Amino acid sequence: MINSKQKLVIIGNGMAGINTVEQILKLTDKYEITVLGSEPHPNYNRIMLSYVLEGSKTIDDIILNDLQWYADQGITLYTGKMVKSIDGEHKKIHTEDGLEIDYDVALIATGSQSFILPIPGKELPGVIGFRDIADCSAMLEAAKTYKKAAVIGGGLLGLEAAKGLVNLGMDVTVVHLMEDLMERQLDREASAMLKAELERQGIKFAMQMQTAEVYGQDRVQGLRFSDGSELEADLVVMAVGIKPNIQVAKESGMETNRGIVVDDFMRTSMPDVYAVGECVEHRGICYGLVAPLFEQGSVIAKHLAGVDTEGYAGSVVSTKLKISGVDVFSAGEFITQPEHTAIVAKDEWKRTYKKILLRDNKIVGTVLFGDVSESASLQKYVRQQTEMTDEIYGQIMGTGCGNHGAKTSSVETMADDEIVCGCNGVTKKAIVEAINENGLTTVDEIKACTGATRSCGGCKPVVEQILQYVLGDSFKTSAKQGICGCTTLSRDEIVEAIKTKGLTTTREVMNVLGWHNDEGCSKCRPALNYYLGMINPDTYENEGDSRFVNERLHANIQKDGTFTVVPRMYGGVTTPEDLKKIADVSLKYNVKVVKVTGGQRLDLIGVRKEDLPKVWEELDMPSGYAYAKSLRTVKTCVGSQFCRFGTQDSMGMGEVLERKFERLDFPAKFKLAVNGCPRNCAESCTKDIGIVGNDGGWEIFIGGNGGIKARLADSLCKVKTDAELIDIVGAVMQFYRETGQYLERTSEWVERIGLEEVQKAVVNDTANRQALVERVEFALQQVEDPWKKIIHDEDTRKNLFEAVTPSIV
Repeated sequence: MINSKQKLVIIGNGMAGINTVEQILKLTDKYEITVLGSEPHPNYNRIMLSYVLEGSKTIDDIILNDLQWYADQGITLYTGKMVKSIDGEHKKIHTEDGLEIDYDVALIATGSQSFILPIPGKELPGVIGFRDIADCSAMLEAAKTYKKAAVIGGGLLGLEAAKGLVNLGMDVTVVHLMEDLMERQLDREASAMLKAELERQGIKFAMQMQTAEVYGQDRVQGLRFSDGSELEADLVVMAVGIKPNIQVAKESGMETNRGIVVDDFMRTSMPDVYAVGECVEHRGICYGLVAPLFEQGSVIAKHLAGVDTEGYAGSVVSTKLKISGVDVFSAGEFITQPEHTAIVAKDEWKRTYKKILLRDNKIVGTVLFGDVSESASLQKYVRQQTEMTDEIYGQIMGTGCGNHGAKTSSVETMADDEIVCGCNGVTKKAIVEAINENGLTTVDEIKACTGATRSCGGCKPVVEQILQYVLGDSFKTSAKQGICGCTTLSRDEIVEAIKTKGLTTTREVMNVLGWHNDEGCSKCRPALNYYLGMINPDTYENEGDSRFVNERLHANIQKDGTFTVVPRMYGGVTTPEDLKKIADVSLKYNVKVVKVTGGQRLDLIGVRKEDLPKVWEELDMPSGYAYAKSLRTVKTCVGSQFCRFGTQDSMGMGEVLERKFERLDFPAKFKLAVNGCPRNCAESCTKDIGIVGNDGGWEIFIGGNGGIKARLADSLCKVKTDAELIDIVGAVMQFYRETGQYLERTSEWVERIGLEEVQKAVVNDTANRQALVERVEFALQQVEDPWKKIIHDEDTRKNLFEAVTPSIV
């Protein structure tokens, strides 16, 4: 039987080419498709490499289409194939290793390469770009051996690389030629805020520095600048820009400039050959962002499928920084000019900045920092050059009543073909149809069906708004999700079932409540272990196999396989005798580093696993629980004992609270701080519970977080006596223990259940407060120091620290 399908060959296995293929497959089945990829991997999300580098995702996590997908779609995939040229006369594609492939239609999607500065030393080992999995793997490997990194380029890619390397433990300096970071996307105000935030996260900067040379012998040793100064570095990442990969087109005689020149239907100068993505130059512009390539791919797909479509007219670009804990967005014009009307709001306390630019009262650009919740709406307004109205102003600037309603209205008026998920090219229409045709009721179901939110997750709020808009009144009841993929039951349903059914073990919970996976998973097993122990503290036997490796071994594992030991120092205070013991033990067991932690303690870094029990025994100090979802530290200032500004004894109160509540399990790690006066030297504003002394007593704050999702604490109440302070602290802890979801920090917990609800439970309702205090006191009676327990338990000591190699749950 003669195959009537046309042969479509895709040169390039990246996001642009495969997204175009996905769109073609939705419209027609008239093509027999072959894909030639230069990398040895299936299609992956290149924009997620920064998450792989920082450690929050693995390479497997960013695969968009696995090998099975190609097989299911009937696509022939060649990996590790470099295409040399296209013979337009005979319609053949030639690879560098001699393969010859016939085509009827060809699509070039070769993307771009890192631009390497043409300076002396650029070829030295240790100098790399940041463009693909190989670059990412090289950085991960280098971080195991080398400590000083220089990232050349303070743009989007450079900052993402720098943050990832900092998270890998490297000393990182970003070298930037210009005065401002991300000067092509941000104005000076937002750039300054971004720099300050990244400095707080540990990144150093060398601004307005021109790199003249990379120096070194057998490997890079540093950078030399045009002013003669130098910077030591044993890893150099060049992130100064990208260069369209046009080699195939040039070798084949196509028209090229900076990129492969195409018309509005993405046709090259060679008949039946198209091009898409970062390798393309359209109307004199090469796009280096993901959204334009999906818009280009949509035009190609419709054109090849014979569907009427307007040509590609260019894109309004937007930028979103993908760094944990840093939210930055810009779209359209961003530098204020005389013809602009600027709407600006800056909040230095919450570290947020918002600017909207108007020309003739039409929205033409925006910059957001710290709060990007309105990015989707603003991107649409900029693209459509929407007229500013009082309603839009109220929605964006937060001055109108019914902000929630405004967002729903924005989704309702969104065009069907508007791309919601820029990472995967999913439109509003695709999401709405998926919900209606498949009966979807959760964001996770939408992700599985359409791909929306499966990458960076930045579009999740908009996807949820669309879900709510489509489902209407049934949204809340139908959108319930289980704690993991093993069950449809929520946290509250599981806790209630444990209480009412008298369930006593994780396996019993999973059996009785009908788990899909008999063994559970790494999300539900630790959660069930916590809930069972919280509900029955006196009878439940902790299941070590259901805890993460750090909690099983009561020490934090490091990337070299050694561990850290952090003994308890109540309120950040210790004695000369204990300091001497720490020094003696550190020398005896060859501890690599003794680090002063942010919680005012000493961290012994580099202890071998088999030495842990001996180190604990010879220290003869309590565990500081630095590895646990438990009370970590109570940070204090010197307070009224020593400070001339102190009004309360913060050190004394810190010690009392830490001694009282140590070893108590929580849904997530838990930190306190006690200040002797409102000057906040102990940083109470970023702790789970922060306490500030004043002339009349104490003020209690809750829900602060200085981590990835920074949040300033809310004022809970003021008390006059120490006894009342201790009771309310204990009641808050128990209320959080009983109502918090596993791994949910108090910063998220307070926002979920509401500050007023906490105040009602632990401040206003004194009877309920007393009941909470009694339950937390009962739980505290059951705890014991895990280091001492293991020291005196020969079997556990032998099994955990001499025979068994731990694996992470």
